[in-house]
Amino acid sequence: MATILIIEDEPDMARGLQDNLVFDGHEVTIEDNGQRGLQRALTESFDLILLDIMLPQMSGYDICRELRAKGRKMPIIMLTARGQEIDKVLGLELGADDYITKPFSLRELLARVHAALRRGGAASVESKDSFAFGDVHLDFKHYRATKEGVEIEMTPKEFEILHYLITNRGNTVKRDDLLEQVWGHEVSPTTRTVDNHVLKLRKKLERDPANPDFIITIHGIGYKFIG
Repeated sequence: MATILIIEDEPDMARGLQDNLVFDGHEVTIEDNGQRGLQRALTESFDLILLDIMLPQMSGYDICRELRAKGRKMPIIMLTARGQEIDKVLGLELGADDYITKPFSLRELLARVHAALRRGGAASVESKDSFAFGDVHLDFKHYRATKEGVEIEMTPKEFEILHYLITNRGNTVKRDDLLEQVWGHEVSPTTRTVDNHVLKLRKKLERDPANPDFIITIHGIGYKFIG
């Protein structure tokens, strides 16, 4: 089962897509507004986005550009009634993985969704020992990290925190759970210790530590890794 975000402002189209994708075994979320769709894509974890081009407040082109600029790597299939070659080329150059022109058949849609999900899984850098997001590459086996190709100095505890957050990406991780997983039965650490380590991680990994793209604070609870 994949988690799919549909950003589409035509209600009948959106519901039809949702019904068929749910029947195909996927979990589907709909947004009918460009800005809300972008915010949803940035703060939640999705395996695939079906993205209309002509949307209220923010175009599909701008959404695609923003997601790629912030390091989001999930496959994006653009949906549009505009079938001219220049429109398709622009979408693909901005980072879309595929393009489907309305009207389209259910068979074609599902074939493209399945292919994009397969490519997304194959292209993922994640494995048991490594993971990549944005400009960062992590080698958990050898405790090495690089950002834009430059090695970053990180402590073993920082690697362990990051590994646990990434393992549970898209889900909120409580501070107490991080304490138990990373520090175990050590006496001195507190949840404030977790906060201090996350702050250091953000300074090392995020483009703007004060407005993080990947390690998100869930106030009063803990943290969520998005990426």
